[in-house]
Amino acid sequence: MKTAEKILLLVLIQVFSFGLVSCSKAENGKTNYESEIDLENYPGKQALATFAGGCFWCIEAPLEGIPGILSVVSGYSGGKEKNPTYSDVASGKTSHRESVQVTYDPDVISYSEILDIFWQQFDPTDEGGSFYDRGFQYSSAIFYHDKTQKEVAEASKERLDKAGIFDKSIVTPVIKFSNFYPAEDYHQDYYKKNPEEYYAYRKGSGRDAFIAKHWPDNLTEKYKKPSESELKKKLTTLQFNVTMHEETERAFENEYNSNKKEGIYVCIVSGAPLFSSKDKYESYSGWPSFTKPIDARLLDKPIDSSYGMTRVEVRSKLGDAHAGHVFNDGPSPTNLRYCMNSAAMKFIAKEEMEAKGYGDWMWVLEE
Repeated sequence: MKTAEKILLLVLIQVFSFGLVSCSKAENGKTNYESEIDLENYPGKQALATFAGGCFWCIEAPLEGIPGILSVVSGYSGGKEKNPTYSDVASGKTSHRESVQVTYDPDVISYSEILDIFWQQFDPTDEGGSFYDRGFQYSSAIFYHDKTQKEVAEASKERLDKAGIFDKSIVTPVIKFSNFYPAEDYHQDYYKKNPEEYYAYRKGSGRDAFIAKHWPDNLTEKYKKPSESELKKKLTTLQFNVTMHEETERAFENEYNSNKKEGIYVCIVSGAPLFSSKDKYESYSGWPSFTKPIDARLLDKPIDSSYGMTRVEVRSKLGDAHAGHVFNDGPSPTNLRYCMNSAAMKFIAKEEMEAKGYGDWMWVLEE
């Protein structure tokens, strides 16, 4: 796989293949460089998720730096051989797949949210490998750690198939987790240690072009925060105070608490998609509530210590705008309640999504 000769070949492919369409690095492959979290002393909950999507460099990087994800480790999973080495796995001498293991806080981000991001990093219709890398060791898989993860993964796979995002059926198997062996140190955080080779590899292998073709991309360019003067003209006083000054609208006396129409909720500041009507439910809190966002990468979740409470705030990342809070008292399978201010969002009805530039997001309404 990633020998010096192959890296050189992929660099040359990158230089001469001007026709390749590249996805946004900020969304698929480049993450926030955050300090390492001390898992042994982390005060919150911890859970594991394990995935295979071809080259582990290209799955590890997009999952790092997302609020609630504590650690992402590249390694080998699913095989019978103990303590496999990279050379053994890469050459196909074992029954392991290149994989990543994610440690996350389920009170901050759900398995469903991580899974949604994972699906967007590889070609799940390819059972013979992944892009440039061929062989079982580079084929995809979801390794479930418990019954809930199995059910969520199978339902998610079925929903994506129905949505018709891909030209062929999804072949990624959902397999019971058995083992995980961390890869050698030089493979960990490869995108930080060798960024030029990493991005050349992503592009040259065809991964970036595939992602850009099948998923919304360049979101940081499409959804930008206007200036404060523009916002004051665009927003009502309530909308401005909620988004820019973290105020809270009145419970039950807001626009979307009782809204049952089909569509998506976007950031009132930037227009970035935040939530789907499919994930909205009646929480009896008086504010619109959701079990998960459309894409966790479009949210920030800082700790809010105001009013003598410790809560997890939810902010629109691209709008740099307060939206609400997330609590761990929601329904299964996520067990999360995203409690949002209507004033922080704009509802786009399903029948208006195409005309208003949100046609690429129709899949999030698939049951």
